[in-house]
Amino acid sequence: MITSLRIINYALIRNLELKPAEGFNIITGETGAGKSIIMGALSLLQGKRADARGYVQEERSVVEADFEISDDIASRINHVLDEAGVARIESNRLTLRREIRPTGRSKATVNGTQVQLAVLGEVADKLVDIHSQHKNLLLADSDFQLEVLDSLADNRELLEEYKKIYADYRVALRKFADTREEISRTASDADYLEYQLNDLNSVQLTAGEEEELERQRNALANSSAISEKLALAASTLIWDDHSASELVSTALSAINDAAGMSEEFAPVAQRLESMLTELDDVADSIADHASRMQDNPHALEEIEQQLNKIYALKTKHRVGSVEELIAIRDNIASRLEALNDSGTLLKSLENEARMLKKKALERANVLSSRRKTAASSLVKLLSERARPLGLTNLNIDVCVNTGKLNPNGIDTVEYLFSFNKNQQPQPIGSRASGGEISRVMLALKSITAEHSHIPTIIFDEIDTGVSGDVAKRMGNLMAEIGRHMQVVTITHLPQVAARGERHFKVYKVDEADSTHTHISLLDTEQRRAELSLMLSGNPSDPAALAAAENLLKNQD
Repeated sequence: MITSLRIINYALIRNLELKPAEGFNIITGETGAGKSIIMGALSLLQGKRADARGYVQEERSVVEADFEISDDIASRINHVLDEAGVARIESNRLTLRREIRPTGRSKATVNGTQVQLAVLGEVADKLVDIHSQHKNLLLADSDFQLEVLDSLADNRELLEEYKKIYADYRVALRKFADTREEISRTASDADYLEYQLNDLNSVQLTAGEEEELERQRNALANSSAISEKLALAASTLIWDDHSASELVSTALSAINDAAGMSEEFAPVAQRLESMLTELDDVADSIADHASRMQDNPHALEEIEQQLNKIYALKTKHRVGSVEELIAIRDNIASRLEALNDSGTLLKSLENEARMLKKKALERANVLSSRRKTAASSLVKLLSERARPLGLTNLNIDVCVNTGKLNPNGIDTVEYLFSFNKNQQPQPIGSRASGGEISRVMLALKSITAEHSHIPTIIFDEIDTGVSGDVAKRMGNLMAEIGRHMQVVTITHLPQVAARGERHFKVYKVDEADSTHTHISLLDTEQRRAELSLMLSGNPSDPAALAAAENLLKNQD
C-alpha cells in the first residue's frame, strides 16, 4: 500500500505530503482546490506524459511515493526489473520517484535506481489502480470485460502459459509459411539456379585467390626484367672473371698463408670460408628462381584467364570480392539442397506448428471453461452488489462466445445490461446513464478487489451522478473494498466521506503573490465541520453539524 505521497513544485503545489492509512481513505475539498492536481501528479508515476507548461515550477517538479509491499508483489516487480536489466528490490519497501524539468525532460527511479519511464509505469501498475470517471468507459471494453473474468477465474498463471504457447505457435506457423514460400520460389527458379551454380563451380573459387593471382601476374609480367637482374646477380657473385666468389677465394688464400705464420688469423679465415659458402648458396637460389621462371612459360596466360573469369563473375553478380562470390555459391547450393529435401522439411515444420496449436487449444479450452464458470458467478455477484445501489431492475447477461485462437484464447466476451423492466439487455453504452455506469463499475470493482493482486485502488469521483441513500450505499461498498485493499476515494458526497477511516481535506491558501494547494488530515471535530460544509455550505450550521454527526455514527 501507499504509505506516503510527496509532491514538490507541481502546478499549485509547493510542498505536499499525503499519508493514507490501510483501509478506506477519503479526500474532499472544494472544486478547484487541487484534488485533480494530486491525481495528475500521481499518474506521472504511472509513466503518463508530463506537460511541463504551467505545471513544473522553479527548477524541477518531484513526485515520490513510498510503498509497503507483500512478498508476492515484490516478486512480480522483480520480474519486471529483471526483464529491464535493473537491480532487484531486496526488501518489502519500495520508493517510486519522478523528476520533471521545465523543458519537459524527466528522470524516473525505482528505489534510487534510474529506469526507463515505461519500466516505472509497469511497476506502478502493479501497485496502484487509479480509477477516474473516464475509466467507467472501460465497462464497454471487451478486453477489460475479459480481464475481469480472468481475475475471477484466477486464470493469471494459466493465461501466461497459454500466451507463451500461442506466441510460439504463431512463430512456428510463420516459419512454415515463409519456408514454403521460399521453396516455391526456389522451385520456379531451379533451372536458373542450377545454371548459376554450375557457372560459379566452373571457376573453382577459393578465398584469397584473386589477390594471390594478381600478385603472381605482376611477377610474371615482369619476368624478362627479373631474369636480366637475376643473371646480373649470378654473374657478379660467381660467374664473372672478377666475381665476388673469386675475390673472396683470393682473399681466403692470402689469409690462410698468414694464418700459417700466425694463428691469430685463423678465425678470420674461418669467416671467409663461411662467406664463400654463403655466396655459393645465394647463387644457387638465384639460379633456381631463374630456372622456375623459364620452366613455366604459359603461367601468365593461365593466370590471366582465371582472373578474367573472376572479374566477369563479380560483374555479373555485382559484388566486390571472391569471398562474396563464394557466399552466393554456397547460398544457391543450400537452396537447391533444401529443395531436394523440401518435403521432409515442410512436414517437420508443419508438424511443429500443429503440435503447438494443439497445446494452445488444450489450454484455451480450459481457459474458456473457467471463464464460463466465472461468468455465471459474475452475473450473480454483480446483481447482488449493484441492486442495493438503486439498480433494483438491473438485469445482466455475460456472454462468452468461442471462436478461433487469438492472443487471449478462443473467447470473445460481451457484457449486456438492462436497467428497466421489460427491456432486453444491451451493451452498457446503449442506454445507461453516467450514474448507472458508475454504480455498476463500483460494484464490479468491489468483486474484483477480492481477487486483485494490486494493493491500492484510487477512486476519483466515481460517485458522480448519485445522491441520498444510494450515495451512502456506495460509501458502504467502498468501505467493504477497503477490507481487502487500500482504498483512496475523492468525493463530493458527505454520505461517502463519512464512511472513511481517515479523512483528508485539500484546500488552497492565497499568499502575497501566489496561491498554493495544501492537504491536511482532519480530526473528529474538523471532520464534522467538513461534512457540515458539504451538506449545507456552512461548516457551523447546527442542523448540518447534527446531520454530519449522525452520518459519522450511523455507518450501517
